[in-house]
Amino acid sequence: MKKIILIIFLIIPIINFSQDKKLFFISELTAYDVHMSTDPFVHLHLHTHFSILDGACRIDRLMEKVAHADMPSVAITDHGVLYGAVDFYKSAREKGVKPILGCEAYITTGSRFTRGREGKSDTTHHLVLLAENAKGFENLSYLTTKAHLEGFYYKPRIDHELLAERSEGLIGMSACLKGEVSWALMKDDVNSAVQHAGRYEDIFGKGNFYLEVHDHGLPDQHTVNRHLPTVSQRTGLPIVATNDVHYLEQSHASAHEVLLCLQTQTVLSDPKRMRYPSEQFFLKSRQEMEARFSGFSFRGKFFSI
Repeated sequence: MKKIILIIFLIIPIINFSQDKKLFFISELTAYDVHMSTDPFVHLHLHTHFSILDGACRIDRLMEKVAHADMPSVAITDHGVLYGAVDFYKSAREKGVKPILGCEAYITTGSRFTRGREGKSDTTHHLVLLAENAKGFENLSYLTTKAHLEGFYYKPRIDHELLAERSEGLIGMSACLKGEVSWALMKDDVNSAVQHAGRYEDIFGKGNFYLEVHDHGLPDQHTVNRHLPTVSQRTGLPIVATNDVHYLEQSHASAHEVLLCLQTQTVLSDPKRMRYPSEQFFLKSRQEMEARFSGFSFRGKFFSI
């Protein structure tokens, strides 16, 4: 029986490192039955308001809610940037929450140097990166910088070559429906998904790449989730449950729609506008996450410290 897992990664600080070093390390993991424990859930895929015109989680209010829910840690994975890292770190420490610094990178299937027609066959996908240690944060900073200086084409992009050169100290997760693994599974192409997953395991190293499972009630997610256990079985890669958080409360979904309209320069009345097809992209509690994944095709375990 395979495992749906949650892993808490405790990473390096960017301020007062010599004083706070003991707070940031990968701790031992303890397995517990997902339906028989009150151990906390930690969100590893989350967009703050520094995901410009996309994320609606204000960091101060985020930390208040995380602390109130007794979540010991939380990650920041803004799209392609580290703008919010310092504010996120400081606010987390003030609330007694351990910060996990990361980003959801844009990665091209071709070269980051290609533009326009030259790269017309290239596709840009998403990939979640989390810093495991000091070297990891150094490499994460390097990658996001190069993405802007060398790879920017509509989005700040990296490529597989650059990632392989700077993967030390990083943990990778397969991201949302725009990740390479999920993209293949939406087309029922399990073999390609297995190849993509294997490539990332080669880049990050054994034990450093995880398959993400999401459930926001989207038909494409149901297709992906139907195949994901097979990919896990064929590759040996574990599955981690995340929620791709974009706003704090479910009631904030309508305000988030307005934010998307600003980003795409359209209006709410436009039937063709970009929209999130459900109101499930909020900061869920452990109980809400359990309930959401109770119908997943295999039952398993979360992991905690």
